[in-house]
Amino acid sequence: MPKMLGFSKRPRAVAVVLVAVFMTNLDLWIVNVALPAMGATFSGDGGGTALGSLSWVLNAYAITFAALLVVAGRAGDRIGQRPVFLTGIAVFTLASLGCALAPNLWTLVVARVVQAVGASAQIPTSLALLLAAVPAERRTHATRIWAAVGGLAAAAGPVAGGLLVEVDWRWVFAVNVPIGIAALVAGRAVLPKPAAGEAGGLPDFFGALLLIASVAALSGALVQAPDWGWASGRTALLLAVAVISGAAFVLRSLRHPRPLFELDLLRLPRFGAANAGSLVFGVAFAIMLLSNVLWCQEVWHWSALRTGVALVPGPALVPVVTLLTARAAQRFGHGPLVAVGGLLFTGGMVWRACFASVMPDYVHDLLPSQLLTGTGIGLALGTLVAAGVHALPGHRAATGSALVNSVRQISATVGVAVLVAVVGSHVGAGSRHDFRIVWCAAAVLGLATSAIGVHLSRGGGRDRTASAASQKPEPEVSASAT
Repeated sequence: MPKMLGFSKRPRAVAVVLVAVFMTNLDLWIVNVALPAMGATFSGDGGGTALGSLSWVLNAYAITFAALLVVAGRAGDRIGQRPVFLTGIAVFTLASLGCALAPNLWTLVVARVVQAVGASAQIPTSLALLLAAVPAERRTHATRIWAAVGGLAAAAGPVAGGLLVEVDWRWVFAVNVPIGIAALVAGRAVLPKPAAGEAGGLPDFFGALLLIASVAALSGALVQAPDWGWASGRTALLLAVAVISGAAFVLRSLRHPRPLFELDLLRLPRFGAANAGSLVFGVAFAIMLLSNVLWCQEVWHWSALRTGVALVPGPALVPVVTLLTARAAQRFGHGPLVAVGGLLFTGGMVWRACFASVMPDYVHDLLPSQLLTGTGIGLALGTLVAAGVHALPGHRAATGSALVNSVRQISATVGVAVLVAVVGSHVGAGSRHDFRIVWCAAAVLGLATSAIGVHLSRGGGRDRTASAASQKPEPEVSASAT
């Protein structure tokens, strides 16, 4: 397969990297489809079926991944990409086994945290290894293939998740074990050994802990507030922890010699606007994805497999639209694509809010919404990331891209928490009104994204010429898009 894609140099090394990237990206999609089945298994765990508890299977992973992505990337630069990448595969594989064998919900959540540690080590180092395994003239092509693997995982994820859940949801994680072992054994034999490129210390690890505490506390407050009460002491305590730890993280990042995120980059107008757009749109995207899964399985009572097949059109459109509009972004700038994408996404959410019925009607309800939102995501998501990266000075592109990737993960956590806060702990046909509220909220966020696109358009048309853009590393842009 690598030779068919044009990789004549080190094809086995290329194959190992692409398989590992596919495995990690696939995990992001199939777990959503498996979530209701997990709740059914853990029904005796003191409220384990509650959506608020189940949401931590998603959020614990996203929060940890967001906080450790920069640390792992810098570790690869300092220690070497190969050992960090192989360690990431080993940790991810072992954690996947732990997820598959988890006897209760909170053991599964802990295993998901460890899984995220492994994923954070793989993602930033995989591209460096891929580029080291191909000739210099093929590196742009390699970057696009690397991104396309993420798109392929997005398209295959719902169906793969549905098929595995039909057997047992634990296979969603168990399937990673043989793949991970094969990738680890092959990787040790064939991966190149690029030299470490940096000396010096790692980024602020305590800052990463503060970020985890802030986002986790905010998510916990939103998830538990419907049961505890918005005015309860426990909710107020979590919100206070979120604010205090978040403020401490910002202050520490501004003063630390090696901050986790270089927040001063947000003062660059276009970079700040693009990140705001990524955050807003990421929340809407997370609401859309999980709400569709829950609606199909808990309201329409569809199987996981039928749900997965029904959800294919949206994710499948994303990489197609992204690739087809690449030249349009170069010609017209990023802003117009973001503006149109936000409007199409809004249209898809409004469609759901208006036409959703407790009686299954895929053709008139879910399918049109999938087509609208999938096209909107393809136009807006990756374009927002590209707009941010291309607004950076060349020597700050890698650092800024890491911030963009982490914002995407944090936005997913917030989106899931908002959905749980509105819909409540238990989902069923009686939740139709609550679903409409979150779909309307996602539509408003889509409009906000479109407004940010208009702002980017007024900021000066093209961000950079094609020649200037080619000097920027593309991988981080593509990674975020997946």
